[in-house]
Amino acid sequence: MRHVVQRTNRAGRVVVVNNAAATGSSKSEARIKPLGEPVLWILLSLAEEPRHGYGLMKNVETLSDGRVRLSTGTMYGALRRLLEDGWIDHAKTTDASRDKQLYRLTPAGLAALRREMDHLSLWTRVAAARVKARTV
Repeated sequence: MRHVVQRTNRAGRVVVVNNAAATGSSKSEARIKPLGEPVLWILLSLAEEPRHGYGLMKNVETLSDGRVRLSTGTMYGALRRLLEDGWIDHAKTTDASRDKQLYRLTPAGLAALRREMDHLSLWTRVAAARVKARTV
């Protein structure tokens, strides 16, 4: 019987634990779930340059060819979690006209983005091979 348990790690990320981990064995294998789409788009946007909230929303919409439009609630919830995880931090800004927060990608955030890109690349290679091999 296969046991699958979801737990939250220290960074607040949901971790799926298979078989041995669910029963306490040392042979456990855990994998972190893929990033959600809003988080992925935010990290991609910040990989180019630091941005404030509105700039992030507009850049994500542009990057996704209009397919993704982040609501303020979704975006600021994701930003809060990314700040807590240390994947982004606040950058200094010279714009004192309002209380704008400028966000930038940290080395940990860049590493997470690279891991996700590797993960998505594997999916793409496998899917392309399967579709190419299939005859209608």
